[in-house]
Amino acid sequence: MTPEPLEPRSFGETLAAACDAGDVAAVQLRLKNASDDAIRRAAEHLRPIAQTRGAAFILNDRPDLAAATGCDGVHIGQADATYAEARETLGSGAIIGVSCHDSRHLAIAAAEQGADYVAFGAFYPTKTKEAVGHPTPDLIAWWSEIMVVPCVAIGGITPENLAPLVAAGADFIAACSGVWDHSGGAAAAVRAYLEAIEQAQRAAV
Repeated sequence: MTPEPLEPRSFGETLAAACDAGDVAAVQLRLKNASDDAIRRAAEHLRPIAQTRGAAFILNDRPDLAAATGCDGVHIGQADATYAEARETLGSGAIIGVSCHDSRHLAIAAAEQGADYVAFGAFYPTKTKEAVGHPTPDLIAWWSEIMVVPCVAIGGITPENLAPLVAAGADFIAACSGVWDHSGGAAAAVRAYLEAIEQAQRAAV
């Protein structure tokens, strides 16, 4: 997830380095306090950087702007557009993920509607946003056992604390400040995350 605020051209170099450092599945452009024009400019500059490196480019909150700027999909919260509205706007081929906080009910509802992934969190304290839910790894373990829709773990996740989430069955790990504020730079952060995920997977076998 991108930091806020950002200047698209200078941040683009940092994003490219992060994506080049390893297997980044997706980049979520998250600009809560930016104007529509600023979001468009950022999406149009950053989207090809992610897509040419094999990462899906997903916009936070705004299906309309995601469609207008050629994004691969959108991530919606419970207070944003509904899943049905997002799907109608973006079409059948787009990725639509839904924030479900710590709610089994919300997650099952999103999956039944057709969501491509559900997101649970915040698992750890985070500066990125005010956390609504505070799940434990047990929620991921339950979801992984009964559902095939992927789940994303989010909220304060670092290479040092991700192991229980990976062991529980998280399909993806979302990161923001853990990448962009890393003392060694974003590329080093991505490598650290991937190494920690690999170690956690080996330990869980």
